[in-house]
Amino acid sequence: MKTRKLGTLEVSEIGLGCMNMVGNYNPPANHQQSIKTIRTAFENGVRFFDTAEVYGPYTDETLVGEALQPFRDQVKIATKFGFAIDGTIGLDSRPERIKKVVEQSLKRLKTDYIDLYYQHRVDPNVPIEEVAGAIKELIQQGKVLHFGLSEASATTIKRAHAVQPVSAVQSEYSLWTRNVELNGVLKTCEELGIGFVPWSPVGAGFLTGKYDTKTKFDKDTDFRAGFPRFSKEFMPLNMPIIEWLKDYAVKKNATPAQIALAWLLAKSPNIVPIPGTRTEEHLLENLGASKVLLTPKDVQDIETCLSKFPVYGDRMGIAHMSSIDYTI
Repeated sequence: MKTRKLGTLEVSEIGLGCMNMVGNYNPPANHQQSIKTIRTAFENGVRFFDTAEVYGPYTDETLVGEALQPFRDQVKIATKFGFAIDGTIGLDSRPERIKKVVEQSLKRLKTDYIDLYYQHRVDPNVPIEEVAGAIKELIQQGKVLHFGLSEASATTIKRAHAVQPVSAVQSEYSLWTRNVELNGVLKTCEELGIGFVPWSPVGAGFLTGKYDTKTKFDKDTDFRAGFPRFSKEFMPLNMPIIEWLKDYAVKKNATPAQIALAWLLAKSPNIVPIPGTRTEEHLLENLGASKVLLTPKDVQDIETCLSKFPVYGDRMGIAHMSSIDYTI
């Protein structure tokens, strides 16, 4: 697999998001199966793995640490801090907490350094300069190698970057979630030489074409049960996007998921998607996107066609959207 740069951090052009191995979109997967999927990703060229302390919470970092330990020096691990993890989705990015939780993440990940450490969500109660300053200290100590931000606004990115260079910004971005094209985030990353990491690059599974209006999401184990786009009201209205994508994928001898990922890869050499999966079958399908080469004209044609299909419903529920940094 080819490599790309997130700032000065070199990673595989497609990474692996490990969140849903411990839940959130489904009940937790079998532990040994998850280990096998992560190691199969490595065997197939993936060198960039994404986790966070809040996934589980904590259990996903432990899983990733165990799976990657045999070849830790050959991979890049990204994890995140910033949620209070107190039974709510409250935020806590106080410098003293960052310095405490990084030690816990290092222990769970079975490593003495974190390649990329993201602030998971921007904490409105802590100036971003203080957060960046805390990460700068951790970088000086060798515990963290690169600084990242997740779901941050263009203004916040610039303020953080002025204190400690930001290597990567992670936000939701896909064929049906393109707000970062409009709010200045992608432009800011390009101007400052910051890499961009789309999470949910296949639309939380929607862009795989494997869901339909009969699909039900368990409200107790699956976040998507509370996402407006997946509601009974809006799911039928969003199906034309999938029908078009399926037809287009056939023409390109690919799957819908591969087209969604190939589109992101073709948008910019600074973009590194991290599709998440728990099965080897879906993993290998996703990695096949690196062989689907879309030309600039293909990208333009896709976007022209997609403009005919409005997206109905917000990308996440009210509680999750409340933690997004909308500062202009």
